[in-house]
Amino acid sequence: MAIILGIDPGSRLTGYGIIEETNRTSYQYIASGSIRVKADSFPERLKQIFDGITEVIALYQPEEMAIEQVFMHKNADSALKLGQARGAAICASMVAGLPVSEYAARQVKQALVGKGAADKSQVQHMVKILLSIQGELQIDASDALGISLCHSHYQQTEQRLKKAGL
Repeated sequence: MAIILGIDPGSRLTGYGIIEETNRTSYQYIASGSIRVKADSFPERLKQIFDGITEVIALYQPEEMAIEQVFMHKNADSALKLGQARGAAICASMVAGLPVSEYAARQVKQALVGKGAADKSQVQHMVKILLSIQGELQIDASDALGISLCHSHYQQTEQRLKKAGL
């Protein structure tokens, strides 16, 4: 089974969550947190995201990375900054040699809650149940863990379809 790093990108706060698949239906929580970017200049913020993800990869040695796709913002500038933050995280993963998978927010919500229009609190609740987490969990970290779980679900489904010859 695999160790999966999930990333919820942001230009000021990038969440990460790491799980291990223990078998086809259960998971072990390894770690989660946020990379809080403190720099004023945008290029320096991107470097901090890259460096932060690089440190997480070095510390936990994941085998795969999953990241949320950019969704359309009302503010084009915000969408561009989010896309660049994603790029910094993806580059860190590629430098480490990890395969990267991308999922839309609706896919993550569908995989965890059963409906693509679920709100963040529903996703957070299911993450805590699936990973047996007690107590508080930062929203960015729970979103990142949700992305990890979504990736695992999609990978398992793909494997089952291959076995069935579909």
